[in-house]
Amino acid sequence: MEMYVITADQVDSRHRDDIVDEEIGNLTERWASAFVLPVERTAGDELQLMVRRGPDALAIILDLTRSGDWSVGCGIGSVTVPLPRHTREANGPAFIAARDAVESAKRRDTRFALRDEAPADSAAADLEPVIDLLLVIRSRRSREGWELYDLMLPGRTQAQAAEMLGITPQAASKRARAAAIRAEFAAVPAVGRMLAATENPTEGNG
Repeated sequence: MEMYVITADQVDSRHRDDIVDEEIGNLTERWASAFVLPVERTAGDELQLMVRRGPDALAIILDLTRSGDWSVGCGIGSVTVPLPRHTREANGPAFIAARDAVESAKRRDTRFALRDEAPADSAAADLEPVIDLLLVIRSRRSREGWELYDLMLPGRTQAQAAEMLGITPQAASKRARAAAIRAEFAAVPAVGRMLAATENPTEGNG
């Protein structure tokens, strides 16, 4: 059974409050319907989750990396079935890949890495730098840019978001360009499809 396993390790946890339980609550509220098994704390300041679909994995990666609080590794591959009741008890190549990915993520500027059980020249190997580009764009977004992004994300138009923010359409357009919001909105579905294409063709997206 092909899965996407995401392991996230809290950044600088020795000098900060533990936020694992808080993040588990946030992820569960937003993404519970996508989880194969509930997101769980796996070891100390780490959390782990498993999803079936590439677009869901990408959305959660973007969610976790937004704050800069996590090193995030995504492993793609098979998992041992039957699945256990708890994520921390599951195993298989996807979990090994996720462990390798999160350790690599700790040493990367974007705090993200992608690994799979296939050879290094697989399609997944090409996706890591593409996702990196998305993460770099997001890391440079201002607070004002995020305000506009969050209002537009559910499907509101730029004009509607401008009205809610109390700014002119021209100011919203300038803010959107600086934040590269439309570029991200166009790229994310495409990257999600690319990530989905790494799935085992016998599993697909179902």
